[in-house]
Amino acid sequence: MCGRFTLTADFEQLIERFEIESFHLNDEYVPSYNIAPSQSVLAVINNGHINKLGYLKWGLIPSWAKEPSIGYKMINARGESLMEKPSFKNAYRKKRCLVIADSFYEWSRVGGKKKIPMRIKLKTDEVFAMAGLWEQWKTPIGDSVFSCTVITTAPNQLVRNIHDRMPVILRPEYEKVWLDPSIQDHHLLDPLLRPLDPELMEAYEVGPAVNSPKNNSAELIQRIC
Repeated sequence: MCGRFTLTADFEQLIERFEIESFHLNDEYVPSYNIAPSQSVLAVINNGHINKLGYLKWGLIPSWAKEPSIGYKMINARGESLMEKPSFKNAYRKKRCLVIADSFYEWSRVGGKKKIPMRIKLKTDEVFAMAGLWEQWKTPIGDSVFSCTVITTAPNQLVRNIHDRMPVILRPEYEKVWLDPSIQDHHLLDPLLRPLDPELMEAYEVGPAVNSPKNNSAELIQRIC
């Protein structure tokens, strides 16, 4: 699964990198070193004409859900079964997004019950796009809640030593295809949902402070020698 990640890049860098032509942020952009489920995550969608940037609640709430609490169980979606799950099938065809990050965390089990937090990122330190799905859910009083999930896949050779799943990190040349709402044939999308080349990535141990989402500072990404 993907249950924690970071986004620390400059806002102007994100606007240029993802060719943003419109953005609407309810809150001012603030870099984060410990983004957790149920929080707002920065994401890109395309309306058929332009790329738009905004915040989505992490934990997908399907439009037909009776309670928003279902989102806590849908922070991730397995890429191999998107067309088989009622919660994801429609969004996979029509509501895809990019969830922006510059690293993610996983916990490596070492003996017994001990788990070591690892930070996983691109060797270049660049931001990247995780493949995501989004939905709009209406509250009983008619307010809209926009939410998302991060798609996962089998791990590459690097992540395999840490965890049995990893987020789908899209190659930059795949991002426009993923965002294009006119593409609704899953046979064109399925090939994009594969592990990123491990040669492009690196992982290192970080301190236990990242275990708590209450902690959020640059110290969390410091390498443990």
